[in-house]
This record gives sequence, structure tokens and C-alpha cells, in this order.
Amino acid sequence: MSDTVVARPVLDGARVGGGAAFDGFVRSGIVVEQKAFTGATGDQGGYAIPREIDAQIDAVLKSASPIRSIANVVQVGTAGYRKLVTTGGTPSGWAAETDARPVTATPTFVEIAPPMGELYANPSASQAMLDDALFDVEGWLAGEIAAEFAKAEGAAFVGGNGVNRPRGFLQAPTAAAGDATRSFGTLQYVPTGTAGDFGANGAERLIDLVQALRAPYRQGATFVMNAATAARIRKFKTSDGQFLWQPGMAAGQPASLLGYPVVEAEDMPDIAAGAHAVAFGNFKLGYLIAERSETNVLRDPYSNKPFVTFYAPKRVGGCVSNSEAIKVLRFAAS
Repeated sequence: MSDTVVARPVLDGARVGGGAAFDGFVRSGIVVEQKAFTGATGDQGGYAIPREIDAQIDAVLKSASPIRSIANVVQVGTAGYRKLVTTGGTPSGWAAETDARPVTATPTFVEIAPPMGELYANPSASQAMLDDALFDVEGWLAGEIAAEFAKAEGAAFVGGNGVNRPRGFLQAPTAAAGDATRSFGTLQYVPTGTAGDFGANGAERLIDLVQALRAPYRQGATFVMNAATAARIRKFKTSDGQFLWQPGMAAGQPASLLGYPVVEAEDMPDIAAGAHAVAFGNFKLGYLIAERSETNVLRDPYSNKPFVTFYAPKRVGGCVSNSEAIKVLRFAAS
């Protein structure tokens, strides 16, 4: 390894113009900090994004990828994250004052391992664009990365197949059986009674979906659907002419349906025969997102001159962690 010492500019004030460390790296490739990913790579490695930009990216992701905002997000250090879920609780028994106390059964555990994948963005800008002092390099970089990540995440958390990416909650197996008899890891579906439609009374089907979720999970539960499905449901009325759908009382508040908030996720399927177009559940308990907190940026000014490419990878995983906490509405006869 080389004995050359690389000067490390102070990272404070990454947004301050005129020679700030990260700004200098993005604009002209001035070295901020060298790291080796492995012992064999020498001085080659990534450059840590300042904490400010990571915060920007997360803020945009929550608005663009709605599943992230309602799921359980954990920060991990490796791809080997595991979570234990107890499926049976701790059994107990009744006895008289002087009766013997037999040993009770042992709780049963299930190990959850969310499939991980490397999500990446690879935006480019011309060197002339970067040289423009009026151009907000960091804001552009954060926005480009956030847009790429949000698009891929939104699709993966709903319908990802689990191969080098998260496994979406709609990819879990489904069955009509209730929680007492359904195997762990299988979501319960509630049929509408009509293929590709709500049937005679769509409001009743929604009530059935809500009541299929047991009371402990309904605290903090949310409806998830796309905009086309929401448009259908917004027209539902009660027998006295009142709309089931209630808009938010203030700007930024979600709409409510049967007293529960509604999240629009455009990656949810449209209403069709056999589709699970509406989900209802406590996603904080039912869906797990595991991700590394750090995002690295590699600057490449050579491969595509006169453009400078910024390669930003991030490891993200996800899967259903508690199949009792999420129910889906199936648009089918049974």
C-alpha cells in the first residue's frame, strides 16, 4: 500500500460554496477520503456522502415510496439481518391453590430473513454543468438519486419477487383461512364474491376486510390501493347517502375510509379478476424493510466524456414479517 498521505478537508458545511469538501469532490474530483472495500483493492473505494444529503434522500423517499412511510424500517450493517417472531405466545394453565403446576408448552419461534438486493442510481451531468457556480450540485444529486430509488423501491415493496431485491407483500402466498388455521407466512384474502368487481355491495366487502383483521392489529392499520381503485371507492355511499370516504381535515392529512387512513401506492394492481387490488393492515407490524444507513457515491469522469457519472448503490431488503397483520381483498368469486 502506498505511504502517500492524503489531506482530509473538513467536512463541516458541505453546503457552503467555494471549496467545501464534498462540493469539490462532486465538481472536480478532489479527493475527500479514500477507503478500500477489501484488502486487495488498495486505495480504490467509495466516498461517504455527508449526513445532510442522506437526510434529504430519506425525506423524498417517504413521499414517493409510500410503503416505506408505513412499514417497519430497520438499519442494518450487513445483508445477514434476521428477525425472530413468536407464533404461539407462552401457554398457561389454571390450577387450584394446592394443585401441582405441570410444565407448560414452550413458545414457538419463526426466523424472518428479508431478501436483500443492491439498489443503485447512476445519474450523469456534463462537466460544464458542474462548473456552473449557480448550479446546486448537491441538491441535484440528492434529487436524482431519490427519484431512482423511490421508483424501484415502490415497485419492490409491493410486488418484488425477492430475487436480488425485496419480496413485496403481494408476493406472499394467500389463503382464505383465518388466523387460527392458516400457516405462518400466508396472507388471508377476503373475496368480493364477483370476479373483477366489488359485487352487489362494495361497502360491505370493505367492512368484511376490516373485520378480518383482528382487533390488536387494527390499532394503526391502513388501507393501501392505487389511484384508480381509490376513485371507485370514493363513490361508495351508505344507505343514507353519506360517502364512506372522508377527505383529510387539513393539508397533508391522509383521507380516511371506514375510520382508517388511506395510502395511495401506484404499484398496487388495478381492479381485475383475481387481483389483490386493496390491502388493509398494520404494516408497521406486518412488513419489514432492512437497509444500510450509509449511501456511497463513486465519481466517474472518464467512461462517458464529457459527462461525469455518479454511481450510488444502497442495499435494501424487505419481506412480510407477520402475515396476520395484513389482509388483502381479492376480486374473485371465492
